[in-house]
Amino acid sequence: MRAAAEPGVRPGAATAGSGTWLLLLAAALALLLSLVVRQLLKQRRPPGFPPGPAGLPLLGNIPALGAEQPHLYLRRQSQIHGQIFSLDLGGISAVVLNGYDAVKECLVHQSEIFADRPSLPLFKKLTNMGGLLNSKYGRGWTEHRKLAVNSFRIFGHGQRSFEHKISEESLFFLDAIDTYKGRPFDLKHLITNAVSNITNLIIFGERFTYEDTEFQHMIEIFSENIELAASASVFLYNAFPWIGILPFGKHQQLFKNAAEVYEFLHELIERVSENRKPQSPRHFVDAYLDEMDCNGKDPESTYSRENLIFSVGELIIAGTETTTNVLRWAVLFMALYPNIQGQVQKEIDLVIGPSKMPTLEEKCKMPYTEAVLHEVLRFCNIVPLGIFHATSKDTVVRGYAIPGGTTVITNLYSVHFDEKYWSNPEVFFPERFLDSNGQFVKKDAFIPFSLGLTNDPI
Repeated sequence: MRAAAEPGVRPGAATAGSGTWLLLLAAALALLLSLVVRQLLKQRRPPGFPPGPAGLPLLGNIPALGAEQPHLYLRRQSQIHGQIFSLDLGGISAVVLNGYDAVKECLVHQSEIFADRPSLPLFKKLTNMGGLLNSKYGRGWTEHRKLAVNSFRIFGHGQRSFEHKISEESLFFLDAIDTYKGRPFDLKHLITNAVSNITNLIIFGERFTYEDTEFQHMIEIFSENIELAASASVFLYNAFPWIGILPFGKHQQLFKNAAEVYEFLHELIERVSENRKPQSPRHFVDAYLDEMDCNGKDPESTYSRENLIFSVGELIIAGTETTTNVLRWAVLFMALYPNIQGQVQKEIDLVIGPSKMPTLEEKCKMPYTEAVLHEVLRFCNIVPLGIFHATSKDTVVRGYAIPGGTTVITNLYSVHFDEKYWSNPEVFFPERFLDSNGQFVKKDAFIPFSLGLTNDPI
């Protein structure tokens, strides 16, 4: 005798429901399998591509980059695979350039081909490939770089009064140090303020006091984002952008920070441009808005409010983060090498004197101090991997075929520790920048901010 069906449940309904779930599960598994196969196919090196270290399925070399400092890992791999080798960044094919010869061969001898920027998900998310640092090589980059260079000349070092403003900021910095009355403190906060204020005068036409906590917070976020952008978590986001839907991860903190900074910059730009007189710019923001007005009817124009915010943020990073870290390293080296500190002080006292403020005219009279600053830049490697490049079209380097759109990483650390150009590179030795007469000499292999067309936005 057949049992009666439960009230409200049709016979066979459970079976039909189970069948639907099985179909959905099968479809999900098929989709997952297709994604895995697609990812594995992406990880295959193109014909003639440079060799490189073996990676894990799906993840490639990302875990290895996260296990140690990336520039050290890349230099070690170059000793195995040569100056030009490849990486698999989770299905993103990248070429790494190590040593001065390889970097010069690509960024100088094939400068236009290697001048592009990679269309990575991170850059698309943060700046939509606009602004200065991450914009694609073309009209947008050309327009924005020209405006930035002209602004730094007109509102910065081209002004006769600008050197006086730098001296004034130096006095503010010294006064701030005196407030600690000999007590120990972290120099980072004060150096960052002093350095950023030089850039702020050009960008906004004003400086920020050392007690401005809101601006300080923004600078701290910039610093944090630079560290986050180099993390393995962000490499994973570039390889698998769909993980952006997850509410956790360093990439989410980076996006949150960026949104906060962009809002702050938007409000700041609105404030400093309130009394703007068109075609009478007082600073970079005014000059940018003038370009927007002049190009308003051009549908191809790359000037926009959004790109203004991106450009301002990137100029602050370029003008603050690097210089701040160089000065902090310089202070550390002076403490580590008191004999070098003594020689620098002796030259300063001889050329400038104990009470006078230094001027740029005296720079050429201080070869040893200049040599020390260059050795600090070489030794500390302020941007060890530079800014990522990309090839704009297919090319051949040393017999290797590199397709257009390939991400290119320049290991600047390997350049400054290249034994072909630097004797005993592991030793801090300022005299390497002096000739037999004690005069400062430039070195071709000294490229702290890279080479080529897009090596420095300003």
